[in-house]
Amino acid sequence: MRIFLIRHGETELNAARILQPPATPLSERGLAQAERLAARLAGAGLVRILVSDLRRAEMTAEAIGRRSGAQIARDPELAERNFGALRGRPYAELGLDPFAPGYSPPEGESWEVFHARVDRAFQRVDATARSADGPIAVVTHGLVCHSLVSRRVSLPPGLSLAGRGWRNTSLTVLEPQGSGWSVSVLDDVSHLDEARDTAPA
Repeated sequence: MRIFLIRHGETELNAARILQPPATPLSERGLAQAERLAARLAGAGLVRILVSDLRRAEMTAEAIGRRSGAQIARDPELAERNFGALRGRPYAELGLDPFAPGYSPPEGESWEVFHARVDRAFQRVDATARSADGPIAVVTHGLVCHSLVSRRVSLPPGLSLAGRGWRNTSLTVLEPQGSGWSVSVLDDVSHLDEARDTAPA
């Protein structure tokens, strides 16, 4: 029983620091990142992939699915935080910090609404992982990864979220710990290194 928590590959808009609309696809670089992650996980024995319904996450999951043969199931509640009317705008032109505590974007989600949605999604992730006959992957987004790891799982001594940015195709591994989960690998992108380890972490 194990959960591979994954952020999607790079897009042209996230590289340019623009808040992304839902249909934003992976860039060529993002597709290459997804293929390298898929190669890393090819021998992990994945039996199920849960994925956000945003295109950048779907494309990342599809690469993993092709290598692993695991069935893909979409869950809209694994989507990135909805920034509403700010989507499509560069961070530098906003004149504010869209990630600030207490800030609610117009026509978008407050932090409270976002965290509640992520919690509902994680209940289904937890149930799927505990009933599966092998490890599962969850392909989602940076803020979803941070929400889960900062609030719903345990970090062992020596691991910290300080300065953590959730890099594209980063891999976080969750292991069962009683009725909860603990992190054994955090925000790892060694599959993107030239001398990468192809083991499943």
